[in-house]
Amino acid sequence: MNNNFLEKCHCRTLFFVLILLFFIPLISVAQQVQVSGKLIDSKTNEPVGYAQVALFSAEEDKTPEAYSDTNESGEFSISIPAGNYLLKAFFIGYKDLIVSDIDASGAINLGSLTFESESKNLDEVVVETSKLPVRSTLEGLIITPENNLANAGGTLLDILRNTPSVSVGDDGGISLRGSSNTNILINGRNSSLTQNLDQLPASVVEEIKIINNPNARYDAEAEGGVIDIVLKKGIELGTHGGAEATYGTRGRTNLGGRINHRNMKFNVYAGYNYRNWKSVGERNSSRLIFEDDETLEQTTRSSDSDIGNNLNFGADYYFGNNTLSYEGVFQANETLNINTLYAQQRRLGQDFDYIRRNNEGESDDGLDNALIFEHNFKEKGHLFRATASHSFRNQYKTQNIEIFNNTLILDSENLTGRERAFTDEVRNITVLQADYIQPLENGKFETGLKSNIREFDNDFIYQRFDEGRQDFVIDPAVSNRFLYQDQIHAGYLIYSGVKPKFEYGLGLRGEYTQVDTYLYNSEEENQQRYFNLFPSVQGLYKLNDIHGIKFTYSRRIDRPRAWRLNPFPNITDSLNVRRGNPNLIPEMINSFEFGHLANFEKTSLTTNLFYRKINNQIDFITIIEDGISYSQPDNLNFAQLYGVEFIGTAEVSDWYSLNGGLTFTRIVVDASNISEEFTNKGFTWNAKLNQDFTLPFGFNFQLAASYESPEIQAQGKSLAVYYLDTSLQKSFLNNKGSVTLAVRDVFDSRRYSGNSLTNSFSQDYYSKQETRILLLTARYNF
Repeated sequence: MNNNFLEKCHCRTLFFVLILLFFIPLISVAQQVQVSGKLIDSKTNEPVGYAQVALFSAEEDKTPEAYSDTNESGEFSISIPAGNYLLKAFFIGYKDLIVSDIDASGAINLGSLTFESESKNLDEVVVETSKLPVRSTLEGLIITPENNLANAGGTLLDILRNTPSVSVGDDGGISLRGSSNTNILINGRNSSLTQNLDQLPASVVEEIKIINNPNARYDAEAEGGVIDIVLKKGIELGTHGGAEATYGTRGRTNLGGRINHRNMKFNVYAGYNYRNWKSVGERNSSRLIFEDDETLEQTTRSSDSDIGNNLNFGADYYFGNNTLSYEGVFQANETLNINTLYAQQRRLGQDFDYIRRNNEGESDDGLDNALIFEHNFKEKGHLFRATASHSFRNQYKTQNIEIFNNTLILDSENLTGRERAFTDEVRNITVLQADYIQPLENGKFETGLKSNIREFDNDFIYQRFDEGRQDFVIDPAVSNRFLYQDQIHAGYLIYSGVKPKFEYGLGLRGEYTQVDTYLYNSEEENQQRYFNLFPSVQGLYKLNDIHGIKFTYSRRIDRPRAWRLNPFPNITDSLNVRRGNPNLIPEMINSFEFGHLANFEKTSLTTNLFYRKINNQIDFITIIEDGISYSQPDNLNFAQLYGVEFIGTAEVSDWYSLNGGLTFTRIVVDASNISEEFTNKGFTWNAKLNQDFTLPFGFNFQLAASYESPEIQAQGKSLAVYYLDTSLQKSFLNNKGSVTLAVRDVFDSRRYSGNSLTNSFSQDYYSKQETRILLLTARYNF
């Protein structure tokens, strides 16, 4: 089995490499005379690095004769045949720079050219420095992974672990300001590839946008807000790329490369990443049922091996005022897990011991395609954009379970039973969207339509070994096929106004939802049809050039996910069963935020007061029946979250900078509609601090610390999580190359634990994975 598995991965790796090589363009360069110069910022007089510079033979030409980009010092040098030229320079956040009538009869140096920055609007970044990995916006944060050493060799989850306001659970679940329900997008689109964020390497991520209170342009889905993952595609003129290799303890390996070529008509790019990750862990739990004085002690030891292939590719075609783009992502992942559960149960005065070993293999393939057309009218900011995308994912899982009753010794002679399971899940997401933006004299008008069509088909077969037949027999009480289909059709309107000191945006979104579920085994159908309106308000008042006050409001919805609606049980652990609830209804959320922005020359501080009221809050409720724990989601009356958040970034000196966040939250959960004892409230806080030190001889050192305090739930609370990561980097070849040595979880303290307490039982759990690991990463960019 393992040999076939490895052969399959090697074939896929070779296939992806061949595709990557196909995208490598050939270019030729002519050298006659040199046109050189330097770009500087009009306000700070600092050099503008990595801007695009092109020379045209005449002003009306759309194709340059030659082009390049500036280096870190803002300098450029372009080889071109002798003649008269027009120079244009482009960079995001700056007005186009035009220098006409350049006489390049011989080598010429244009000296320092001034780049004028554009004025900001509601959507633009408040913090201007590009060196810091965290930047504040009116709506939330923008994270630049490459500016944080701790992300070297990691995945998207590692990036989020180092992000203020974000928490990552032991199962990879994401929480934003205390909410585990967030709308995660890839390149601004809904995608089935977000189901397993640990398969997306950090090296392919350009930036992450965290939008706490999104306006009407975004889906109203999710309580916590939006996390938009923007993948690398390359925007600079010319040919650019990079490679990265990571090797760590337990043979962990991460290899990747990317390349793009752009001229004034085309941009072609591709990137490939291979990941082989291994880990081990242990989970302990104990349960006491008060009435029967029944106890259950369980220990699970696990070992995991994950092999992943990730290929992102695409192209842009520029013609006239139009751009036609294709974006694609393909993933192929294989996982091998072995989980061995040791259990000791004392019930009704009798002791019962058993072992349950689960050998699990999973194949997970996904493909994401998008076609995007954009037309820019003559007036700046006046545009029309249309997008059609389709996302497909097929997850096939096999489980071979061995049961050893009345023993705690794992020996083939003690084998008393066998079971096996097969899960075939197919996910399809189709998105059609059109957006139109019309600038006005003192603002702009936006409108758009969107259809999001999803289908999740989960076919689960569970078999037990029959000693009489000497064969496996399907268990119809557990096996099931569950089909989930929904359609969300939406339209929105936004008006944004701009005055000398005040900017505001008013939006309204309407969404019609159609949900259909079908259980093939019992032929049960469930249909839901409803229409909702979702207003949004955004405002920013500029006290002066440094200080600003903001206010945002949005009404949101959180629809039950497919797996939460499936009533058939997951009995991987026969004494702790998890099942869905087909009677769930959506959560409705009102979210308010009031904040202060302070943007100094090299320092920024953002302070946010926030409040969320969640009606029909969905949370897991656990009940005990006949010694078996059943956990399923249910609608509670409501939950309230209110708190304060501080996010700061600072370049203290040439050799020291820091960024971080501190969030304090009060949580109130009311589940009295289920039971009076399920009402809970408490205080939680979390802190993250990243410190960067620039050392002599091209070395950089980073400390990344995180602390998350205990957090209450309907029936108990989770306990504190804390850890420290360190990284040391050496740069070379004018910062084009680097080697990074990282130690994750230096004190081996990152673990997850918690407890539940009701009138009938108490339960505690402790989970510890191998988190203290050593990683060596080499990078090269060109």
